[in-house]
Amino acid sequence: MELPTIISSFQRITCLGGLINIQRFATLTNISAHTIRYYEKIGVLKHIARNANGHRFFTSKDIDWIQFVKRLKKMGMPLDNIKLYADLREQGESTAEQRKELLQDHAVLLEEKIVLEALHLKKIKEKIIYYENVINKN
Repeated sequence: MELPTIISSFQRITCLGGLINIQRFATLTNISAHTIRYYEKIGVLKHIARNANGHRFFTSKDIDWIQFVKRLKKMGMPLDNIKLYADLREQGESTAEQRKELLQDHAVLLEEKIVLEALHLKKIKEKIIYYENVINKN
């Protein structure tokens, strides 16, 4: 659902010379301006352009990055690990192996969680069947 908004927003960004302010960035990414500032402060967002008045301006690359960050958060990656990934990313391709390992480690955790969630779902469905049998007996 977010994607069409972002694609049409890219067109508007191009019309604005490729830069958008923090409020527009917040709207496009569905992240509060406060959180954006925090991400910059802790180093998850890096090298954000500023004008002479100190106002932040973002590009489509920043949108791409923050969407990836949001995905990592939704997958349950701790912010410390996202920060580590951002630090490694900033260092360039020489850290590709470390970034891959960080993602692989998290993928293992996700797979374990999926197995556990599948077990929980199975147990809930068993209980639903139990109640259907109870109800149908009456």
